[in-house]
Amino acid sequence: MTDATAKDDIRELLATYCFLLDGYELAEFSRLFTETGTWESRNGTATGPAAVEELMSALVPPPGPGTRRKHLTTNIVIRFDGDDRAAVRSNFLVVRDTSAGPAIAVAGTYTDRVVRTGAGWLFEHRKLAHDITGESGLNPT
Repeated sequence: MTDATAKDDIRELLATYCFLLDGYELAEFSRLFTETGTWESRNGTATGPAAVEELMSALVPPPGPGTRRKHLTTNIVIRFDGDDRAAVRSNFLVVRDTSAGPAIAVAGTYTDRVVRTGAGWLFEHRKLAHDITGESGLNPT
């Protein structure tokens, strides 16, 4: 597999993360993490798919009027550490539905470690830094 193909696969992992989270497909979303994969942000930390799904279920409201969200990922930089590991840095923006129309909820930086497994590229660690914050529309914790 070439670096270009692997980079495409990693970018697809990042996009799939957005689609599954926005679609509230939390069981599938959680399977984007290795068995020891960690999701970390100011809103909490979870390790392993079951814990990631549980945390997301507690934080993210189901989509509906006033709660729909769109995650966007851009400025993706991928650095390989061997054939099956990579460090990834990217920016994110979350737009949410409000009664006044779309609003930017939060923008920031993802810092990731991803690994190639038999199931494809998965997150070993995903850290969210919230650089610009607004009303996130998350469930209170």
